[in-house]
Amino acid sequence: MPFARLATATTPTCHIGLGLAAVGRPGYINLGRDHDLGEDRSVESLRTRTHELLDAAYAQGVRYFDAARSYGRSEEFLAAWLKARPDIDDIVVGSKWGYTYTADWTTDAERHEVKDHSVQAYERQRAESTELLGDRLDLYQIHSVTPDSPALTDKELHAKLAEAAAEGVTIGFSTSGPAQADAIRAALAVTVDGEPLFRTVQSTFNALETSAAPALTEAHDAGLTVIVKEAMANGRLADPYAPDQLKAVAEETGLGCDAVALALVLRQPWAGVVLSGAATITQLASNLHAAVVDLNEDQLTRLTALVEEPGAYWDRRGQLPWH
Repeated sequence: MPFARLATATTPTCHIGLGLAAVGRPGYINLGRDHDLGEDRSVESLRTRTHELLDAAYAQGVRYFDAARSYGRSEEFLAAWLKARPDIDDIVVGSKWGYTYTADWTTDAERHEVKDHSVQAYERQRAESTELLGDRLDLYQIHSVTPDSPALTDKELHAKLAEAAAEGVTIGFSTSGPAQADAIRAALAVTVDGEPLFRTVQSTFNALETSAAPALTEAHDAGLTVIVKEAMANGRLADPYAPDQLKAVAEETGLGCDAVALALVLRQPWAGVVLSGAATITQLASNLHAAVVDLNEDQLTRLTALVEEPGAYWDRRGQLPWH
């Protein structure tokens, strides 16, 4: 598996990855984007920003980079960065298929992405990803699997994914919604010729939403690499939006709310890679301090009190505006 490369990494930040959802397209649901990105969200501006973030992340030990077909031009930006740096061969590149970006580089589209887990969508998007990333694509994930997703039962799709795995691409899936645990367990049961199909799982887990933890433990125990997304709850755990309990713990550590929130996830024994969704170099630097945060039992107890009921958490997330 490509994530075995991280086992030999020497920097404390090697298990923090950089996700490109926030910088691959002008509109997203993260809080604070007006401050983070400003008014200039042209393709060239976000390409430059993405490359600067990738440079900074790599220089500080980050070795996993995460894109998706629905993240605007994230694959294109990442591919251009890789092409300009042919000597970089110690990273893991992941992307996702299953959503199509439909906002046409605007922030006020009626629909920003359309979900489709069919074989036809996979074949189209796999070709698009391959055209951009070529053999640099290590991991290809089904984007946002839910318990009712046809991707869990479509045998033709499973066979196509198994073909990609035989060609050397690691196959994984991501999850979203209040029933993440059910989706994870269903995916763990998917096999092709008696062998498990999926080798990675990417799920939402953070101080507010912890419901997937038991299933992620099962996935880890089954040999899957666990990638954690939305560890910052789309900005709800960052200054100035963070809950008072988190702000108090952050003040005690002398670091930012973001570093504490990410550290809480990093300490989970099943967490293989935790994604930073930084949109600025300053945010990235602050996020990477998570690798050195040491939380005591009292602080952990106080942070545990932040957990929300999954339905309420995902309802709140669903109400966040694209901006």
